[in-house]
Amino acid sequence: MKRNDTASAKPNFTLNRRNLLTQLASGVFISSTTISFAEELTRTPAQTEGPFYPDKMPLDTDNDLLVINDSITSAVGTVAHLTGRILDAKGDPIRNAVVEIWQVDGKGSYLHTKGANSANGGVKDSNFQGFGRFLTASSGEYYFRTIKPVPYPGRTPHIHVKVKIKGQEAFVTQCYIKGEKRNEADGVLRDIRDAKARQSVILPFEPVKESKIGELKAHFDIVLGYTPSA
Repeated sequence: MKRNDTASAKPNFTLNRRNLLTQLASGVFISSTTISFAEELTRTPAQTEGPFYPDKMPLDTDNDLLVINDSITSAVGTVAHLTGRILDAKGDPIRNAVVEIWQVDGKGSYLHTKGANSANGGVKDSNFQGFGRFLTASSGEYYFRTIKPVPYPGRTPHIHVKVKIKGQEAFVTQCYIKGEKRNEADGVLRDIRDAKARQSVILPFEPVKESKIGELKAHFDIVLGYTPSA
C-alpha cells in the first residue's frame, strides 16, 4: 500500500473522527503568527468562483474531506492539513465567519455534476467529500483535513475558498502550491497583477514532522478589505 494513500492514514490518528474534527481547539495543526501593527498587511486577492461550486451539496459538509459521514474508507490522495485565520483590514480575527473550501478529488474531478475529469475517463473518487465548511471562533482560525490538490485540465492545482460573513458579500479566492511548475502558465493565477498579492495565495505545503505517512500542512491567512463595525 502506498504510504501517501489516505487509507493508510487511519493508524496515525489515535482519536476517533469526532475528536479529530475538534483538534483545532487544542492547536494540534494550527500555528498562528501574531501580526504586529508595524507589519503591512497584504489584502488577499479575490478570484473567480469558477463553474464548479457544488450544485448539489454532499450529505456531509464538515471540515474533514477525507471521510464521508462514518465511512471506514478514506479518499485517495496525499493528506493535507489546511489551516489559517480570517482577518479584517487591521489584522484582527473575525469570529463567526463561515469558511468553505472545494477542490477536485485525486482523479481531478469536482463534486459538481458536470465536473468530471474526462482526461481520466470521468471517474470520480466516491470517498472524497469534495466540499467542506468551518465556522471560526474568536481566534478567527479555521482547519480542514483534505488532500494535496492535483491538476484539473487547463488549471494548476488549487483549492477554492469562500468566506461568508453576515451582512457582507461573500468573498471568494483560491490558494496554490508553492513550487508547482504549472503556476506560471495558469491564467487565473496570472490575472493577479500585484506580485505581493499573487505570492500571498501561493502556499508552501510542508511535511508534518510527526507523520509517518507523508502528510502535509499549509497555512493560509485570509485578509479581507474591510473592518467590521463595532
